[in-house]
Amino acid sequence: MNRDDLKWILRFAGILVLITSFPYFLGFANPDSDWGFSGFVFGVNDGNSYIAKMLSGSYGAWLFKTPYSSMDQRGVIAYLPYLLLGKLASGEAHHLQLLMIFHLFRIFSIPLLIMATYQFVSLFIESTSWRRWTTILVTCGGGLGWLLVLTGNASWQGDLPLDFYSPESFGFLSIYGLPHLILARFLLLTGMVNYLRAAESPHRGWIAGVCFLVLPLIQPLSIVTAFAVIGIHQLIILAFFIKRRSVKEWKPWLMAAMRSGVFALPLVIYLGISFTQDPFLKRWTEQNRILSPHPGHYLFAYGILLIPMIAGIRNRLRLKRISTLLPLSWIIAFPILAYAPHNLQRRLPEGIWVAVALFAAIGFSEWKVGRRVLKSWSSRVVLICSLLSSVLLILGGVRVAMTPEVPVFQPAEEVEAFKKVAEIVEPGSVVLTGFDTGNALPAYAPIFVVIGHGPESAYLELLEPQVEAFYQGMLDKGRVNSLLDDWNVDYVWFGPREKLLGTWHPPVGFGLEMVLESGDYVLYRYLKEAIIP
Repeated sequence: MNRDDLKWILRFAGILVLITSFPYFLGFANPDSDWGFSGFVFGVNDGNSYIAKMLSGSYGAWLFKTPYSSMDQRGVIAYLPYLLLGKLASGEAHHLQLLMIFHLFRIFSIPLLIMATYQFVSLFIESTSWRRWTTILVTCGGGLGWLLVLTGNASWQGDLPLDFYSPESFGFLSIYGLPHLILARFLLLTGMVNYLRAAESPHRGWIAGVCFLVLPLIQPLSIVTAFAVIGIHQLIILAFFIKRRSVKEWKPWLMAAMRSGVFALPLVIYLGISFTQDPFLKRWTEQNRILSPHPGHYLFAYGILLIPMIAGIRNRLRLKRISTLLPLSWIIAFPILAYAPHNLQRRLPEGIWVAVALFAAIGFSEWKVGRRVLKSWSSRVVLICSLLSSVLLILGGVRVAMTPEVPVFQPAEEVEAFKKVAEIVEPGSVVLTGFDTGNALPAYAPIFVVIGHGPESAYLELLEPQVEAFYQGMLDKGRVNSLLDDWNVDYVWFGPREKLLGTWHPPVGFGLEMVLESGDYVLYRYLKEAIIP
């Protein structure tokens, strides 16, 4: 990259930061004192979980233990950025500090991703204008999901369009609010760039190895994508050299792959053993179902680029360049990963949009048409159509940021009660709450809850009906105390959300002592020794 490239990257990053930060600015600046902004305009449940992870880091955690389960946990090396960033917050306005650090993490990660994307596409595209077109498409673009929404088919085949909920299928959602995924794709693309250069410059293989070592610490599933793409690339070039009867020429590429993967392999083995052998992590993995949608959704996602993509692949295959086979390997890996027999299959084809957009740009740039203006306008129309889903996401963020409602906003009285819990409850205590309260409370107080997050609350499908029965007052004293003991409960929370579940009141003999009353919110300490037989 030259100086002009770097200037463009920084300007583009600045524009993206401003656009994607505007809804959050509106949320924080909302003048309604009866509400407190959660800090998120989409995916609030997951957003609260990221802040809860940062909070546990600020209280000294180095290994990840989810606060959304009272099940015994050993801890695992995961979500490291959030644990580390949490250590930067302390003192007053702790929750607000964590939110600001989270969004600064997002803001400073955006230029890194744009730079890595530009570097990757530059390996295959010489024209500066087409490099920029591709970078804009990769980072801001989407598919035709907006068309499904506008025609009243938002839940076609039982799923939303991928544009609106799948960050791995595109890229804009990560930039909009998922900074760890921004960093993960930066590492993935930077690792691929150095892997491709490692056959001629062996030290590049070690740089790729460092990228792929850090990658599973950020997003473990992305390393599966990296290894799958590189593995397919190795098989294709091996077949290429065998056909040319020059297998010796494969050795530098094989060594590049080995250098790229050697550092990460022990960590991948550790994570594989942890998530298949540790009782809690095994259960978390089993109930964390993120399945790929009907194949038709992928056609709506990438169909807008299908014809130029095929043309780009055909044009590049004619050149017989080994490096070009890497993005082709990504596309070959896509259906294998997207529909692999795994409950996290939708996460696996991370970054496929990069390969699709890259070949589409090549197809457009080398399109042989009679008039240049036709080629120019066709690519612009495709780019504009691709940006419409992202525009709808921003407009949706602006709308919810200007309309205080749960869950994007929380009642100010509830926020104040949460802060008081953080002051009086011992860190690491288990608090029984309803599901919705259980999602938000760990973002304010360093505690564990019984339920509060879909994937991370172990045995949620069994526990949630029991928790609801508890608050509905349907359980006798013996059953109540048995459940509180089984769940390792130290405190019981009762607020407006729990009142919606039933008319429970703590009767005498249940071993519950009120320790906090803040408006409509009450917290009881569970005293096992005070239970009356």
